Formats: sequence, structure tokens, C-alpha cells
Amino acid sequence: MVLAGPGSGKTSVIVERTEYMICQHGISESSILVVTFSKAAAREMKERFLARRKTERSGVTFGTFHGVFYGILKHAYHLNASNIIRPEQRNQFLKELVCSCCPDMKDEKEFLEDLAGEISLVKGNRVSLEHYYSTNCPDDAFRKIYRGYEARCRRERLLDFDDMLVQCYELFVQRPDILQGWQQKFQHILVDEFQDINQLQYDIIRMLAKPEDNLFIVGDDDQSIYHFRGARPEIMLNFKRDYPKMEQVVLDVNYRSTGTILQKASCLIGNNRKRYEKKLSTPNEGGAPVKIVAYQNPYEEAQDLCREIVQYQNEGKDLRQVAVLSRTNMEASVLVEKLMEYQIPFTIRDRLPNLYEHWIAANMMAYLSMGQGDMSRSNFLAVMNRPNRYISREAVYESAVSFESLRMFYEDKDWMCDRVDEMEIHIKRLKNMTPYAGITYIRHGIGYEEYLRDYALERKIKPEDLYEVLDRIQESSREYLTLAEWQEHIRQYTQQAAEQQQNLNEKGEGVTIATLHSSKGLEFDRVYIINVNENVIPYRKAQLDFQLEEERRLFYVGMTRARKELKLCYVYKQYDKKMKKSRFLDEIQ
Repeated sequence: MVLAGPGSGKTSVIVERTEYMICQHGISESSILVVTFSKAAAREMKERFLARRKTERSGVTFGTFHGVFYGILKHAYHLNASNIIRPEQRNQFLKELVCSCCPDMKDEKEFLEDLAGEISLVKGNRVSLEHYYSTNCPDDAFRKIYRGYEARCRRERLLDFDDMLVQCYELFVQRPDILQGWQQKFQHILVDEFQDINQLQYDIIRMLAKPEDNLFIVGDDDQSIYHFRGARPEIMLNFKRDYPKMEQVVLDVNYRSTGTILQKASCLIGNNRKRYEKKLSTPNEGGAPVKIVAYQNPYEEAQDLCREIVQYQNEGKDLRQVAVLSRTNMEASVLVEKLMEYQIPFTIRDRLPNLYEHWIAANMMAYLSMGQGDMSRSNFLAVMNRPNRYISREAVYESAVSFESLRMFYEDKDWMCDRVDEMEIHIKRLKNMTPYAGITYIRHGIGYEEYLRDYALERKIKPEDLYEVLDRIQESSREYLTLAEWQEHIRQYTQQAAEQQQNLNEKGEGVTIATLHSSKGLEFDRVYIINVNENVIPYRKAQLDFQLEEERRLFYVGMTRARKELKLCYVYKQYDKKMKKSRFLDEIQ
């Protein structure tokens, strides 16, 4: 087991060891398997290995877990590309199942993504469905959706990403002869980024490595940040228990960061209890101090960062050496708008955040548009039962809805007519309000926040998560006096964002905007981490000790992306609410 700290050259270690095994020990190339998590990492290792060997081809297998296990299944079952489910197919299957099990959530894109993640988690950690409790919806509904999804995939002879692991495991258990064949093929196994492994991947690798157990694993328990995808750092922490004769090597020299950055990052991670103890050093000079800066609000923060970036550019420095990191991509939305305003080129590692595409934004727009007289059926259907007024879809049959026809539909139900009257009064009141004032009225006067609270309860999420989205939407409307002005801003932003996304995919130039998760494996001369506040970093969902330790590891990953300069920013206020600076800032000081 090689414990490789950040910037210690772990890819080089794998490449050089592979070459050493072949050149110095005469080990056959075709008996070596090098496995990692992403196609990009596997490709980089292969390219570096070929360059080192000064050849264009090699018998060594470099691949991802999914790629290698799919190859094994392909060999056994004669599968082809048509047997792999496409993302849009998977979403369609889930959407249809959600319509029958959770009809209130059928329009929510995030819900489908969260569901797919949960299904992946159940498979990847070999959890019994009966003992699994969903974090997204009622348990019975989740089990129904899971079983329905599995049945549909089987019926159509389709495998998803996780099935490649599940079916490979089952194949090895049921067919020892096939397992033995692959054990004889791959007699030397090297695993990169071992801290990110899940239970199923580990179980298959252990089976494949027998009987020789020629396993060489490289990773850093301090950089295990994918628990939500099923990664289990305890597998690495317990590796010696599974392999008592294991030898341990620590790569404790960081060639990337200055002494000051490394010292602060080490101070932070030292607060985690469940970890391998290591003392990192660097041959680099001490360098500039790590800056910790407070701002009044995210707008002031974004403005200041843009000014600094422009100055950096004016000094003739390369903007590709600058990164701005945030806990979630939504946290970067204010900055992204400012960068567009300043015309600073940037590359975004995650999907460009467009707050206005969120279903809550669509709901606000529907209410405000009705206030301005747009009583289209689509607007009305979107919010007629948010909060619940018990209005039936059958009552809404016209392309333009009128309250008069609704009253006629419910003429024998006085209590329903009262609800229709009340809704009409609310809509009329919105007419002369600014978008900001209108959203305040929708939240508290109409009762939309109560609806969100009930919805969150059903979805098993915190109402605060939804209130925060609503806060962001409302804040963005603050400077516009009319709905038309705000809608024009949204139209321009959406168009610009689409163009930007297209350009970025082609060029990849300018400042890098990334979440802490997607920054892993990257490095930059100058790094900013924004909104280092309690409930952001660490994230408010991190309540338990193991969750808090993962948040600390995530911040550690962000800090250690910096080579020369690191600036940590926090705000006093967000959406008129007071914010506290992160406890992590105290730990590094």
C-alpha cells in the first residue's frame, strides 16, 4: 500500500513500477492490469507508460473498473454496445416509474438524478434492498422504482454502469472456472486512487488477485471525497486487516505547493481522527502567506475577485493558472455572472449553473406572469396546487384559464369556490409589485414556503435546501423594477451561458471554475476558494462525525490544488442573513 500525499507523484510511481516489473523482473506485459476510476486517468497513465517505454503499443491493460469488468462480461456473454443503457434511456425509464410512484415529483430533474445516484449506491455497496432506507423519497416508493427499473433493464437486455460490476461479481461467484481464467491472465494488479473504491469493486479485485495476491494499491485516505458515490475510505484504512503481510510505503514529499500552503493544509487535515498519520514536506520555498479575506456579501466577493483576475491578466500572466473553487456549482453562480460582465474568459468543470432552469424559478415566473395577466394553462397548472388548493386538472380545460370558469366548475362546492376566490385575490395583488416584492408575497402571503416545507418532508430533504434556491432566485431579481426587465436579463444570461458552454467545450481557456469535488487531480499557480462559511464549507448536511471528516478532506483537496498562492474568502451576509465564517478557517490558523 502506497500512501501518496497530494502532489507527491503517484501516477509516476505506478508508471515506473510497471516498467520496473517488466524490465527488471521479466514479468509478461499481458499479465499486468492497471486499474483506475476515470477514462482520462487511465489514458494519461497509458500515454506516460508508452512514452517512457518509447513504444506505441503495449500488452499491459490500462482501464477503468467499469471498462475492465465490462470486457470480462463481454467475453463471457458476447455483449455489445447496444446492451449498455444510454443516459437518456435510463432517465426515461426512471421518469415513467416516478410518474406512477411519486407523481408530485415527476417534473423535477434533480429528483431523477438523486434517484439514479441512490440506485447506484445500493448496487455498488451490495446493500439489501429490504434494509435500505431512501434519502430521497418514501421507502416503499423507492423500492418500487428500484424493482421496476431493474425489471425493465432485464426485459430489454440492458446493463447500466453498476450492472457491469454486479454481473461481473455474480459471474465470478457462479463460474469459478471463468474466474480462474482471469486470475491466470491478470497476475499483477495495480490500483490507482484506492481511497475512492466501493465495496463491490473491492470484492471483485480481491477475487481477481487470488491466489497470488499480487496487489499494489496507491491512494490517499486524506483525499477520499466521494462517499455520496459509494466510496468507502474505511476499505483503505482496514487494508492491513485483510492483508496482514502488507507492506506500507508513504510518499510524503509534496512537489506542488509552497511550504506555507502545505503547512496550513496539514494543520487542517490533522483535525481528522480516522486517518493514517503522515507528515508531508516540500522542497519548495515558503512562499506567500495564505490569505483569509472577509467580504460583506457574495456580490462584493465576486467583484473583488474579478478585479484581481483582470490585474493578474494585465501583468501578462496566464489565466489558465487561476482557479476559483466552490462547494457546489450554485455557489459559483454570482461569480459566473460577474465574469461574463467583465468579459473574463473562463472554463467551467461542471455544468454551467443556471438558476433560472430550476423548477422553483419556473414556479415564481408562473405566479408573477399570472400577476401580469398571462393566465395560460401551463402557468396555471404549474402552481395551482403549490400550495395545495385541491384544484383538479379536469377543472383546467381552457388554453387561457379564467377564475370565472373555475367557479362554475365548482359551483356546488362552496369551500372550493372560496379557494378560487382567494387565489384570484392573491394573483391580482401581484400585479403592481416588483419581482422582488412579488416573490416575498408568494413566499409568505400565498404560502409557497409552507408548500416547500411539505414537499421537503415527502422528499426527505431539508426545507433549508429549497429555501436557499428560492433565496438565490429572489436575490437575482432585486435590481429589476419590472418582470419584463428581469425576464430580459434571464434571457440574455441563458443565451450567454449556452454560448459560453459551447465555447468552453471547444477551447478550454481562461480561469477555471470548479467545485471542490471536480478540482481533484488539478493544480494551479493561484487558487481562490469562495464562501468558506458554516453551512457551506462544511456543508449543512454534514451532521455526523464521518460526514464532517469528509467535508474537511474536501476542503483539504481544494487547498492543495494551489502551487503558489491561496486565498480563502468568506462573507458576512448572504440574502440578508448573517453568515458565520467556517470553523475550518480557525483550524488552519
